[in-house]
Amino acid sequence: MKLIRTAFLLLFCATVGLAVAADREEKVVYHITDSAVATQALNNIRNHLNASPKAKIVVVAHGAGIDFLLEGAKNKNGNPYDIAVQELTDRDHVEFRICNNTLETRKIDKKQVIPEAKIVPSGVAEVARLQIQEGYAYIKP
Repeated sequence: MKLIRTAFLLLFCATVGLAVAADREEKVVYHITDSAVATQALNNIRNHLNASPKAKIVVVAHGAGIDFLLEGAKNKNGNPYDIAVQELTDRDHVEFRICNNTLETRKIDKKQVIPEAKIVPSGVAEVARLQIQEGYAYIKP
């Protein structure tokens, strides 16, 4: 009898835990350090939103990963990135953040950053802050 009660209690706790987890907001940070994966990352984000339309996604780019967020940037097929970025930001659940340290190190004028991207002081610090302070899951395409 004690074994049955224990099993029932464990099953009940697991069921409640799943229900609570299902109600939690899904928050994910996509970390881009190389614009060569930008097209793949944007596709992953679209797929992610198709599966989880309410997911909150923040894309943080630094180093060579910022190039796709600069004015006039195009993928290997000649398609502009800004259109895809704008479509994702229009969904209200996707934000793009770009590293100011990278802009300064590479001597890139802030005016070259597309309007959909917010400049943050440090890309790596932003990724850490989102994970530690705000509970974002981490994805590196």
